[in-house]
Amino acid sequence: MHPELKAHPDYFKKEVVQLADNVYQAFGFAASNVYMIIGDGGLIIIDTSETTAAATNILAEFRKITDLPIHTIILTHSHRDHVSGASVFAEGGDPVILASEKYSDDALFTASKHARPVKAMQVRTKRQFGIGLSYPDEIVGIGVGPGDRPLQGMGAGSLPPTRKIGQAGENITICGVDLELTMAPGETPDHMIVWYAAKKVLISGDNFYRAFPNLYAIRGTDYRDYDAWADTIDQLMAYNADVLGPGHTKALFGAETIRSSLTDYRDAIRHVTDATREGMNAGMTIDELAHSVTLPPKLAEKPHLREYYGRVDHAVRAYFVGTMGWFDGNPTSLGRLSPQEEAQRMIKLAGGSEAVLAEIAKARADGSYQWALELIDRLIYAADDPTELSHTKAAILREHAVDQINCPTRHYYLQCAKELYPPSDA
Repeated sequence: MHPELKAHPDYFKKEVVQLADNVYQAFGFAASNVYMIIGDGGLIIIDTSETTAAATNILAEFRKITDLPIHTIILTHSHRDHVSGASVFAEGGDPVILASEKYSDDALFTASKHARPVKAMQVRTKRQFGIGLSYPDEIVGIGVGPGDRPLQGMGAGSLPPTRKIGQAGENITICGVDLELTMAPGETPDHMIVWYAAKKVLISGDNFYRAFPNLYAIRGTDYRDYDAWADTIDQLMAYNADVLGPGHTKALFGAETIRSSLTDYRDAIRHVTDATREGMNAGMTIDELAHSVTLPPKLAEKPHLREYYGRVDHAVRAYFVGTMGWFDGNPTSLGRLSPQEEAQRMIKLAGGSEAVLAEIAKARADGSYQWALELIDRLIYAADDPTELSHTKAAILREHAVDQINCPTRHYYLQCAKELYPPSDA
């Protein structure tokens, strides 16, 4: 695997980190972080993890610190990896559960009364997060969380908010703790951040984490408003926090470190947005832009902007489609051949299937795995029985996964390879 990913198990080692005298972060127990604030006679829990099993483990660690009852649960947003342990934290009590008024119980899609492709989303989510891959040989981390984490009760423990906070936000006192709840759209429109002014601690949800932001998730997602996300980073910086608690990855300490990291994050989002828009205005197609827009070197090498989770080229494609739709402006794209017809014609042009297979073997030997995949797909589309070709594709996907720094991409390759040709059958 990519050498940088080999360090992820150590980075995501489980620990409860004290952020202030009464504020704690449960880190490395699951895909996302859980925060605890100790108040007068009661606890505030911020986010609840992705599974009931992880929430149980986290609560056990918190109980080593305090046995006070849980008074309030605050949900920064509705993604399942942040809400699915709520029942564990609520058990035996009757906590208030706060969320944004835009919070949607349908965490896969924007709330809609119409049917959505949920089955497709579930299949692709499994692939993106490597659910079913073995640790540590195939999965060492998910980019912003550990690979070795309990998956029992995934999505099972979510609870609806008992009260929703309006778009104006709210200053609230809970067990003697004064908090500011503010709307801050970014990864989702329903994001709500938590500012604990007395301790200068800011809980930012998924508006920031140690990786290039997942401006587009390959599991499938509605368009994420890049400009709104970048504006929110400015909003976070205005607090001048001494501690920043992200939804994923380790907390940041020190106002200067936080400001520098957030500035880089904002600049990276704005650079991708500006460069893509300028290219679109110049008449460039989606494929041309995906291969030409990159981060400036001074940003690309920053640890908090490495493409462990999001990818720049995926972000470029999503911005194009999210703002202009699928048509790339090239008239050829208005009526493309079916994959089957295009494959048959290209194979004939190449001199037949044997010539294409020879080129695939050469591409694999050269490490040109993307080219090999594009060629094998044509043979699969044109074949009456693609079984053996699918086995070859599985092998190429495994080879291509080795050098991927982006965890969702690596997982998607490996999981699809298993679906095409499980190792036990090889």
